[in-house]
Amino acid sequence: MRWATFQISSITTPLVGLLRDGALYALPPPETLIDVIADGDAGQAAAAQRAIRAPFHVAELGDAELLAPIPRPPSVRDFMAFENHYVTSMAALGVPTHPLYYQQPVFYFSNPAAIQGPTEDVRMAPGSTAFDYELEVAAVIGRPGSNISPAEAQDHIAGYTILSDWSARDVQEAEMSFQIGPAKGKDTATSLGPYLVSKDELAPYATERGFDLAMTASVNGVLYSSGNWSSLYWSFADLIAYASRGTTLVPGDVVGAGTVGTGCIIELSRVHGAERYPYLVENDVVELTIAELGSITATVTAAQELIPLSRTTGRADGR
Repeated sequence: MRWATFQISSITTPLVGLLRDGALYALPPPETLIDVIADGDAGQAAAAQRAIRAPFHVAELGDAELLAPIPRPPSVRDFMAFENHYVTSMAALGVPTHPLYYQQPVFYFSNPAAIQGPTEDVRMAPGSTAFDYELEVAAVIGRPGSNISPAEAQDHIAGYTILSDWSARDVQEAEMSFQIGPAKGKDTATSLGPYLVSKDELAPYATERGFDLAMTASVNGVLYSSGNWSSLYWSFADLIAYASRGTTLVPGDVVGAGTVGTGCIIELSRVHGAERYPYLVENDVVELTIAELGSITATVTAAQELIPLSRTTGRADGR
């Protein structure tokens, strides 16, 4: 099953539809994709049958504007589950590899209000001159749960989608000098989509920790990134088990695996040079693709004005 949240010109309310043979078979509003996945795998299958047998509306894919599958997730956690990305990107930010990485996964909370659809323009972060994409895959939680074991985690995944947490590397580097995770450096935009693809669709590609599916990124038609989902160090089973410790995951929560190896400019620039892989500028077109999941295509636009803070200078005594 491939689900989309979409908009058409004749109906003001966003619709949820099942993609079948180039058309979207919509469920009646106000049903959302969170409503569909909250009933588990059986609920998804029943909703798909309803959509095909008695659709509220049928839209050709070319006539629909695809939105983020989950336009406003309850939460967004983004991990660093690909070892190659962790080691290379942290070195580029001046942060040494931490041995704890190999004992537990690590994540930061992203901004649910910054979620964008798979074809929306992406505005650069104010004041940044080192704007970057991140090529990621994400799982969406369907069945809620707390203190989930790795063996049980698959039962809580509704499906997978593509994610890019657009990153202002210069802002991120300044923030992380305080020994905290990224905040404003990744606060401007997170693209999600184009579909939520159910687990059964990907089963033929399953590997020990992920799926044997290619992940690529291009800028202005030039291939930049090339990796594979199967190269995960931490599986989604471990990510979900860790994320659910002492708390509850709910339907619609997004769990990103983090960037695949070579899946961002900061890695490529460090290894191959900034002249070959410059940071993004206005009017750059970025395409992020994962086999079986589809593509995100975004045009980079100018940042909003950087509004200065009231304290423009600092003193050692804090005054």
